[in-house]
Amino acid sequence: MRIGILGLGRIGAFHAETLSGLDAVESLVVADPFTEAAKKAAERFGAEVADSPEAVLAAGVDGVVIAAATDAHPGLILAAVEAGIPVFCEKPVARTMREGVEVLRAVQGSEVPIQIGYNRRFDAGFVAARAAVRSGELGKLHTVRSTTLDPAPPPAAYIAASGGIFRDCSVHDFDIIRWVTGREVTEVYAVGGNRGAEYIREAGDADTTGAILTLDDGTVAVVSNSRHNGRGHDVRMEIHGFKDTIAVGLEDRLPLRSVEPGVTFPAGTPYDFFMDRFGAAYRAELTAFTEVVAGTRPSPCTVADALEAGWIADACTLSLHEHRPVTVQEVREA
Repeated sequence: MRIGILGLGRIGAFHAETLSGLDAVESLVVADPFTEAAKKAAERFGAEVADSPEAVLAAGVDGVVIAAATDAHPGLILAAVEAGIPVFCEKPVARTMREGVEVLRAVQGSEVPIQIGYNRRFDAGFVAARAAVRSGELGKLHTVRSTTLDPAPPPAAYIAASGGIFRDCSVHDFDIIRWVTGREVTEVYAVGGNRGAEYIREAGDADTTGAILTLDDGTVAVVSNSRHNGRGHDVRMEIHGFKDTIAVGLEDRLPLRSVEPGVTFPAGTPYDFFMDRFGAAYRAELTAFTEVVAGTRPSPCTVADALEAGWIADACTLSLHEHRPVTVQEVREA
């Protein structure tokens, strides 16, 4: 099949490399406002260069991958749907929930599939965790712990446009908690602080946060995030049930050092970048998209799915700023 790529920054170029290695993909058509980025992709992956998103959509592509700036997501999604072309779009659907809801309303009733990029749904550990929960082998759940710690903060320009740590970083934890447990979040309480880069504070954001989520069956989820984790990129989940407890990310490259006498685990080189930690998941995610394009599977992460994680992020942002519990329903109705 022939796949278009809109946006060739860090993640777009990574997707181009991944797609070029998939058996189902025969050719790529790429576009980026910075023509040099498009030319580099063409040279590396044998892609064709188009001079605009409209040209990509008119180039006979079977599907399109959107990795452009967040502000462009709504318009590009709708343009692809209008052209009848299956679309994969990196999260978020839009910069604000209001815009995201408008996208959802605009595509409701359309048969053109849309997949939003939440890669943890394709990580082998999280897939196994979901299967364990759904099988009942853990028994009734009582606690979930989800962690995302970055080794260093992104640049100031990124922080200023990110929408905040809950919308940019924690949202991955929120999505995977919903996906693994099969439950919805009803209420949150969030705290945060700044212990590092001053530009994060100046942007009105926190660099380290914690959130308590109450799920609709009473399960408590604890989410921990930070822009500063000197040992590496740390993504984990613990799921505690009345019968058993399991963990995702408990392996030799875990960026954690034990000080127990005689303990050598974990012994591997810690992950220092999200693309290292989730390289296989990204490949599985885009392989799934080729199956969506081929019509052999439904979208594994719809616009509606993505918006649910966004509501939780908005609730946590409000909770942090107002120092109080916030229900998800409150932000939906705001």
